Amino acid sequence: MALHVSLSDALIRILLALLGAALVGFNREERNEAAGMRTTILVCMAACIATLLANILLNTTGKDQQSFSQIDVLRLPLGILSGIGFIGAGAIIKKGDIALGVTTAATMWFITVVGICFGAGQIILGIGGVGIALVILWVLKWFDKQMHRAMRATLEVEASDNGFDHGALRAILERQDYKIISLSVRQMGERSCFNATVQWQGSQKDAGTLPPLLQVLREAGAVAISWKPAASPA
Repeated sequence: MALHVSLSDALIRILLALLGAALVGFNREERNEAAGMRTTILVCMAACIATLLANILLNTTGKDQQSFSQIDVLRLPLGILSGIGFIGAGAIIKKGDIALGVTTAATMWFITVVGICFGAGQIILGIGGVGIALVILWVLKWFDKQMHRAMRATLEVEASDNGFDHGALRAILERQDYKIISLSVRQMGERSCFNATVQWQGSQKDAGTLPPLLQVLREAGAVAISWKPAASPA
């Protein structure tokens, strides 16, 4: 940090923090994710201004004979990082085996560090941080969607008593390369209702499409089918 900060230098740091946060926030806003442009800008600006204030107060530190306390200005950015931890924790939601909002919390924490870099006058480091964030949020998001992983869904099937039973459903699922995590059956008059949790290898880009399995089940005698993919972590 420079010992003395001019007005023009302070304005440049604030402007760069604003632009960097806006770029990261635009990515979140474009995907309709939590912590959009306004949130990322506010978080980054708070970190930048707090660190800038610490920089301005640097020449007031020290302890002379007339002082009874000593100012530690670096507690300002440290307090910002601690505070953003509470906000990030509030953004994370546990839903079954899935933790939602982790990327949102990490984005807010990262943009806080970027704001601290700009506020401290580390322009190159701050610009590099913005670039890294954009690569992670844009480029790696594409790879994440293409990557095959274990996917889960809840399948509910209703069928009349025409040979479509517990064993028939298991056989169909196994032929379609689905692993059965749980399977329950209940009778409703002349109909059987099956509730199954299934797992298969797939990618996120296919999560929103109905699988060919549903057509196979209809041809086998299913009267009603419900397919609910598990939420993906974000």
